[in-house]
Amino acid sequence: MREIIFDTETTGLDSREDRIIELGGVELVNRFPTGRTFHFFINPQGRQIHADAQAVHGISADQLVDKPIFSAVVDEFIELIDGAKLVAHNANFDIGFINAEFARIGRPPIGQEWVIDTLALAKRKHPMGPNSLDALCRRYGIDNSHRTKHGALLDSELLAEVYIELIGGKQAALTLDNIPATAASAVLVEQTDLVIAPRPAPLQSRLSEAERAAHAALVETLGEKAVWLTVTSQ
Repeated sequence: MREIIFDTETTGLDSREDRIIELGGVELVNRFPTGRTFHFFINPQGRQIHADAQAVHGISADQLVDKPIFSAVVDEFIELIDGAKLVAHNANFDIGFINAEFARIGRPPIGQEWVIDTLALAKRKHPMGPNSLDALCRRYGIDNSHRTKHGALLDSELLAEVYIELIGGKQAALTLDNIPATAASAVLVEQTDLVIAPRPAPLQSRLSEAERAAHAALVETLGEKAVWLTVTSQ
């Protein structure tokens, strides 16, 4: 199973008018990082960066003047994500921007069936929150001390670690489902054939005769319907 953990940074919050200016992600195969990543800075084609957005990601318009426009990187991006599930935090935001960029250049949108939202996963697993990326890093002991600003690739790398924890931790993939059929059968056979041999001689009772007599005297005081009477008579 192939998954792409990805993130975007944008000029603002409105996908109808604002543009993607950074796109990054990492690849997982069977829930393990492969080491393959992608990262693009993108020229917003004259769209100004809102001050609030720049305060979050720290990217200025001057940094993007010589960067490619979205249509110049779209083929590489589509090749990277082809056939993979797309995982993002608050995925509706990121997918909304990607699909808006696709629409501008006549490409079909990404369907929701390909999308996994880690924010939705986190809210189900931790309904009391908080469930921001930083909060989840703290919850799972993931070092995010170098995250002074949002960044598409850095956030994707952190989210990949968070995602693995959300779906069951680093042992999530180490189940019989991921063991070859012959190996799984061997494990099951080995468990089935396990036989515990009886002791050659029973262990000596730890109860003294005085303790036995005291217990019997107590049971006699409990009445004819006492459960202990049925136990001791067997």
